[in-house]
Amino acid sequence: MISSSENNPIHHTQKIKVQMRQLIDHLREDVGKVTEPKAQALFETSAEVLTGLVKAFDDYENKSEEAWSTEPVASRSKERTTNAPRR
Repeated sequence: MISSSENNPIHHTQKIKVQMRQLIDHLREDVGKVTEPKAQALFETSAEVLTGLVKAFDDYENKSEEAWSTEPVASRSKERTTNAPRR
């Protein structure tokens, strides 16, 4: 049987955020360990992207963005998003 914490998405988002923060710290430490500018840029950019993802998880937990509100959003009409021909 699945425990209530296992079924709670916040339990999972919090655990994932811990892991992402550890990876952010590791990436930023490695920026100072490598001398190749492209590798430094890659590590720093990766850390910034993950920081944004941690914020998205925070926003989900706090329901601080409209996309995460518990209110159902009015259904949107299905619009074509590409110019590709339909089959």
